[in-house]
Amino acid sequence: MKAKREQILIRTSWISTIGNAILSASKIIIGLFAGSLAVLGDGIDSATDVIISIVMIFTARIINQPPSKKYVFGYEKAEGIATKILSLVIFYAGVQMLISSIGSIFTDESKEIPSAIAIYVTIFSIIGKLLLASYQYKQGKKIDSSMLTANAINMRNDVIISSGVLLGLIFTFIFKLPILDSITGLIISLFIIKSSISIFIDSNVELMDGVKDVNVYNKIFEAVEQVPGASNPHRVRSRMIGNLYMITLDIEVNPQITITQAHQIADSVEKSIKSSIDNVYDILVHVEPAGECQTDEKFGIDKGMVN
Repeated sequence: MKAKREQILIRTSWISTIGNAILSASKIIIGLFAGSLAVLGDGIDSATDVIISIVMIFTARIINQPPSKKYVFGYEKAEGIATKILSLVIFYAGVQMLISSIGSIFTDESKEIPSAIAIYVTIFSIIGKLLLASYQYKQGKKIDSSMLTANAINMRNDVIISSGVLLGLIFTFIFKLPILDSITGLIISLFIIKSSISIFIDSNVELMDGVKDVNVYNKIFEAVEQVPGASNPHRVRSRMIGNLYMITLDIEVNPQITITQAHQIADSVEKSIKSSIDNVYDILVHVEPAGECQTDEKFGIDKGMVN
């Protein structure tokens, strides 16, 4: 399963790399030739997607390495680190485009209306990005990859950006105002920066040992309730390792039963949780005698906290 996930990550990343390289080269060349800052900026944004895809290929190979003495939980969190890097690359591209757009708007140099070929390459870009974004999102959801999903969202934003470029070009030709091309570039740059900040914040969840879907705790409590002999699940903790859940919890059992019986109950709790929740990395169940639950425990979620 893990090997298959790596294959999907690498294949999807290569398709993204090749597709974005073609789109980026065509928009940068045409943007320079046609004299359109908006198209050139859109091409630079696509160039960052090429860098992103290369990072994804490199990351896919890292996360498939087996656990080591230094990283006993494996290398799955490299995906979260890569997602963070991607957000910074996108942010940098947005800031550079913002600076160029502002400089173009306030320059004293006369501006010329871009060539009509800029419109055709932008339409080509919109179609290409739609196909790439759809494919990336589908594959990202298939293997529950935050990295692929983040890149799909980035490329979906590129479709909106290219649509804005197209609209700006059309208005530029209609009203014969070259400055509209620069204003379009400015708006696009702000959109890129906003997108990068959203991805950056979203990637904090895994790196800070959180979960994106807190409903997982309800599923854990419901799974424990299905096990005879297990009661009062508390101090439940869940965190993400890549796309996998690492779950720890305390349960209470009858203090009169044997250690073997308590172990069997804990084992049944693990199986019940795994049958209720997909993508479980590991589960640790701590058994306590009924009625002796500590009240000053600092970490974890109790049942009353999620209702």
